Amino acid sequence: FEGPLRVGDYIDLDNELRGTVKEINTRATVITTNDSVDVIVPNSELVSTRLTNWTLREPVARLRIGFGVAYGADTEEVKAAALEAASEVEFIIKHTPGREAQVWLTGFGDNSLDFQLLAWVSRAGVRRPGRTRSQFLWALETKLVERGIEIPFPQRDLHLRTGFEQASVDQDLPMPAEKEVS
Repeated sequence: FEGPLRVGDYIDLDNELRGTVKEINTRATVITTNDSVDVIVPNSELVSTRLTNWTLREPVARLRIGFGVAYGADTEEVKAAALEAASEVEFIIKHTPGREAQVWLTGFGDNSLDFQLLAWVSRAGVRRPGRTRSQFLWALETKLVERGIEIPFPQRDLHLRTGFEQASVDQDLPMPAEKEVS
């Protein structure tokens, strides 16, 4: 191997297998998933596929949590809510210069202002990505709701073309009653 793996490392393979390296043997490596399932991976696969080692050099990692809010929301309030939410997450790294949580406005989406919450998490958080992401999202939703910041859902406007009325008459169909659509 050239040193990209050690027993105890948390890895992610291209085939979406994630887990902790439990054993490295001559022909295969045993990886234990977060569901406590041992998966035996041939070493040839580890060499030939893309492998992300989340804990090789650093015991911590930065997570990026994407979220959107309704257009018109006060972006400074969004930032304050997201930073407050991050501070409540179990695995967040606090009081370390250069590793402070950040909130970025990343785009103007079809239905929302798009943000990313970037936060450094401990080794325990890196090893539990689903749980950690869930804690961030839960805290984020709570703080946005507390501040009255709307989380949008996809919306579509429907524009009827002219000729719709004529098509209904030609087919002997009753004309729909006119309604005001908001």
